[in-house]
Amino acid sequence: MNSECHCSAEKLRQPNAILFNILSCQASGCQPRGDRGYSLVQPHGCHCEARRTVCLKTPRETCHTASGVLVKTVRFMKSLPSFCQLPPKDQLSLLGACWAPLFVVGLAQEGINFEVIDMPAISMLKRILLSGQGQCEAMDGERAQPTLAGVHKLKACLDKFWSLDLSPKEYAYLKGTILFNPDVPELKVAAFIEGLQQEAQRALREVLLPLHPEDSGRFARILLTASMLKTVTPDLVTELFFRPVIGQTDLFELLVDMLFSQ
Repeated sequence: MNSECHCSAEKLRQPNAILFNILSCQASGCQPRGDRGYSLVQPHGCHCEARRTVCLKTPRETCHTASGVLVKTVRFMKSLPSFCQLPPKDQLSLLGACWAPLFVVGLAQEGINFEVIDMPAISMLKRILLSGQGQCEAMDGERAQPTLAGVHKLKACLDKFWSLDLSPKEYAYLKGTILFNPDVPELKVAAFIEGLQQEAQRALREVLLPLHPEDSGRFARILLTASMLKTVTPDLVTELFFRPVIGQTDLFELLVDMLFSQ
């Protein structure tokens, strides 16, 4: 199957296609091909969801709300004696692997919705005009911008959780099953963490019995929905909700400070 973007062909049919491709080549640092012109690069204004970059429609309000959810996420970890008793290195490993899925579950529990808009095209033009001779040296080192496809995956997770209408106890025990992940690499006490995950799953099963006695498949649906969290990358969460606030600061370093602060 050809995975090439089909928007490029459409762009070439437009009157400004030649100018666009020249600017695009300048931005990416490509070289002319003699008399045949510039090599084609992916248009910034691509309509494919996988390449269409987006940002929050209301960044001030949404980032503030997201920051509150992130604080609650770290507080949840710190509130668990079984987590705090783990070796510090294992706490760091679990934090790095689990903060993003736990944050998404927190968004679902808080009922947080958000809207996105296309990334302003002028930002690309600014980078071209400010790049000296048109060579964007830092282009490859830039962080990947959130895409519409990534946002759709995130919203699909939220919609699925909302359709389950989980109770606070269900959310709490689900978070435990996510946090205590024995498959995280280089854990010192992986077997102990696996036991904690099994305890959280058992508690989730037990709380389902009185709440949904006739729904025998609810436990499986909850875990299946939780598996969708793997489709949401930490980079998407970071760039969409927190980059507008923290700038170039490393988010994980902030999380570590929050986790180990008194």
